[in-house]
Amino acid sequence: MSDNDFDFDLFVIGTGPGGEGAAMQARKGGLRVGIAERYRQIGGGCTHWGTIPSKALRYTITNTMNVLKNPIFRELGIHTTPTMEQLRRGTAEIIAKQVTMRQSFYDRNSVPIYFGHARFVDDHTVEIENGETIRSKAFVISTGTRPYRPPEVDFDHPRIFDSDTILDLPEKPGSITIYGAGVIGTEYASMFRNIGVKINLVNTRGKLLEFLDDEIVDALSYHLRDQGVVIRHNETFDRIEGQDDGVVLHLQSGKQIKTDVLLWANGRTGNTDDLGLEAIGLVPNKRGQLDVDEQFQTAREHIYAVGDVIGYPSLASAAYTQGRAAGMHVLGRKDGNLRVKDLPTGIYTSPEISSVGQTERELTEKRIPYEVGQSQFKSLARAQIMGTTVGMLKILFHRETLKILGVHCFGANASEIVHIGQAVMDSEDLTLEYFVETTFNYPTMAEAYRVAALNGYNRLF
Repeated sequence: MSDNDFDFDLFVIGTGPGGEGAAMQARKGGLRVGIAERYRQIGGGCTHWGTIPSKALRYTITNTMNVLKNPIFRELGIHTTPTMEQLRRGTAEIIAKQVTMRQSFYDRNSVPIYFGHARFVDDHTVEIENGETIRSKAFVISTGTRPYRPPEVDFDHPRIFDSDTILDLPEKPGSITIYGAGVIGTEYASMFRNIGVKINLVNTRGKLLEFLDDEIVDALSYHLRDQGVVIRHNETFDRIEGQDDGVVLHLQSGKQIKTDVLLWANGRTGNTDDLGLEAIGLVPNKRGQLDVDEQFQTAREHIYAVGDVIGYPSLASAAYTQGRAAGMHVLGRKDGNLRVKDLPTGIYTSPEISSVGQTERELTEKRIPYEVGQSQFKSLARAQIMGTTVGMLKILFHRETLKILGVHCFGANASEIVHIGQAVMDSEDLTLEYFVETTFNYPTMAEAYRVAALNGYNRLF
């Protein structure tokens, strides 16, 4: 077939970070690109239901409560409790700014947006729900995920929420049960505890966020409990009973927990069930996710998938990089020189967590001789000034070559701080000595790298 037989060289389904990354990369490379979005605005779940609104709400809660707890405001007799509506007020404005900005990317690069649900008709054709048919040489599926909703849970009950609907909580509850202690569950536990809500965090596993460094997990567990969060490990729900005055969670262990509302935060499902995948011979797994190779190609080599719809790590940052990598592969660049495996985690609990590279557990299993350098935030002048002394930075490095093997941070601004370590870890030439020899501004949080590096260096003999 000639190019004239196709409307586009690449057609993208979904305008979240993955779709945007793929569309912009391919367009910058000179391809004809179009994109479909089933929601009334672009941006995907990241902009409208997940990352942006939840992090905006967290920021507002943290700042507001810090102000209200300030001794000066107490002395002035300022005692007030903000409503959920007040705390949410700024979120809509931020979302609108994100949509406007992202719309400008498509307009500026002449990428048409087709609003409506897209379904595959055959290998090279999709149909938009308004009846329009589009033919393309290649496709990128970036449709994201939605909260998993088991059929036996009544999500129509006004006191039972999932991670999409919890953002519209009409008023602050006195207590909440969060079922599922993954990233979303722990983030919301922190957020609601900061505004004084009693929290029951029910974990189906033996410890929180098992993929993190053990010391960071221990610190998170301690500080959540110290803030008053009740954590219950190794529990599985039997049934959820919505009542007029609350929700009762019945656990298989025989326990019963009653709170004002319940947040279901246990698992997500890929948005693949209405894409017409049967027409192109693609079969998603039981979680609705698509399997891809290292180039993000599905079983059909001209059809790619990126972002949450392919599963781990399910991060907006990763989705964008994956989209760009897929776009590069469509352009014929096998190696886009993108660090698709070098992904920092950012978990916006209070305090927040971020890490990149290997954990102590992984290095021990691989028998790699490493050493640890630590810096406690309570010893940093900047942390003392800001009143954010809870936290630590941990550098893992090879005790012979001094190469950085992993960076793990817990505390204020962790998701920003980690990138300094990431840059040094990825460098061919730089080692732990970079942090020892470099002058950091004083007082700063970044100074933690010098403190941690010297701490680790002094362990060598």
